[in-house]
Amino acid sequence: MKLPRHSRGFTLIELLVTMAIGSVILFVAALMLSKAGEGYDHGAGSVAAEREARAILHQMGSDLAKAEWHKDTRFKNDGADWIKADLGFFSLQPEDAQSESKRSADLCAVHYYLQDITVGNATIRCLMRGFRESGEVFPALKTGSLDPLFTPEKTDEPVAFGVLSFEAQPLQRSKAGQWENWNGDKTKAPTAVRLRLVVARRELLGKLTTAQDWNSSPLRGVPGQVANNPNLETYEAIQRYGNDA
Repeated sequence: MKLPRHSRGFTLIELLVTMAIGSVILFVAALMLSKAGEGYDHGAGSVAAEREARAILHQMGSDLAKAEWHKDTRFKNDGADWIKADLGFFSLQPEDAQSESKRSADLCAVHYYLQDITVGNATIRCLMRGFRESGEVFPALKTGSLDPLFTPEKTDEPVAFGVLSFEAQPLQRSKAGQWENWNGDKTKAPTAVRLRLVVARRELLGKLTTAQDWNSSPLRGVPGQVANNPNLETYEAIQRYGNDA
């Protein structure tokens, strides 16, 4: 009778080689999963940022659509590189937008501007919305002292975080029907306002932690290369000014 032949086992070298190959495969798989996770976070962050920016532009558009022209309406776009607009105007607001104690009519003052806010140990540049109710607006109109209506106060609220640049360019229609910059005639309101926000993505936001960073960090890039900067998102819209058809 023949005895069964024993199968040949693995040598130590073969086991080591197999384990090395398995380790490489696991490493590559983990790296791919990590990249996929980063891509998902990047995409989710973009969607969230765009949703927030569109909501803000909608809010600003709503305020501008109800604007009433006044010669002291404020359109300032300051800054040699990254623009910091100062937008102040009068807007007709419904009763539920005002408090009962300060409401006397429907004409209110709205103010949008950039301001650095300290959150924990970090400084974040935010788009602020100041709101002065009709009870404050009419006394100011009577005295002609309107600057306090468009001066930042502690009650103003941030409506967007991480805003590197904010532009508000008043526009008018040319004879050919094209948009062109408003001529600055104080007797006539602009037809629309071009709003533009440049927002720092989450990756950059964590690196701009001081006012100096927001003002001069090379991580911001240059305004002319915003479209090629993966750390920045740009949102732009043209919003109608007032109810002038």
